[in-house]
Amino acid sequence: MIIKGLQKLSLIDFEPYTCCVIFTAGCNFRCVFCHNKDLVLNPDKIDTIPNEEFYEFLEHRKKWLDAVCISGGEPTLHKDLPEHIARMKSMGYKVKLDSNGTNPDMVEQLINDKLIDYIAMDIKETPEKYEEIVQVPADLDKIKRSVKLLMQNRVPYEFRMTMVPTIVTHEDIEKIGKWLTGAHKFFVQQFSNKICLKKALEKVGPFPLETLKEFQQMLEKYIQNVEIRGTDNELLNCTMSDEKLLENEKNV
Repeated sequence: MIIKGLQKLSLIDFEPYTCCVIFTAGCNFRCVFCHNKDLVLNPDKIDTIPNEEFYEFLEHRKKWLDAVCISGGEPTLHKDLPEHIARMKSMGYKVKLDSNGTNPDMVEQLINDKLIDYIAMDIKETPEKYEEIVQVPADLDKIKRSVKLLMQNRVPYEFRMTMVPTIVTHEDIEKIGKWLTGAHKFFVQQFSNKICLKKALEKVGPFPLETLKEFQQMLEKYIQNVEIRGTDNELLNCTMSDEKLLENEKNV
């Protein structure tokens, strides 16, 4: 596992727990709204935090931290992720995984081995419009399989979707609701234009709150719990500016 960033404390990424957040290198998507573009495009330009240095940090923070949130990038690209999660669990930490759902085999392994306490899976768009967001060919069968795995309710989970103006429509939301019918939890995430992989989106304002509420009401016909997140325009959970990544990794 290659760690490129560490947020030492978060009270919002794995509620109700106090957690730290690690950011792994690399991603197989190129999402237009991505805030962690150097992790995706230029991970070699960011200094790596040695794994043993991170575990030393965890050892020293046992009194203050309850959990670790593993984000990225896309953590499931790292084949040794399960053994690292097992080590975190052996230290007494709960573990949350943020994933785009492109590696259902690993997701299933983590669930079967009881290594994971919570999974947050990003839904990018309707299956028909996925590649408009991720900007690369997407294996939709794998993504759909990950969705089905989570909806078996063997581990607490959430689906979440960033609502990108100029792309997401009310019709899309209706289709996504039908796709995820019966899901336990879904977060309607506000778009932030502060840092975007697709530079043109930095000139696009977010949806009005009223539109997000309309999306919420539409999804509530199909999904048990639907909440709105990020309406005060902060960078959303598990995103860090390039400067913040560099700042944190120098001060492990």
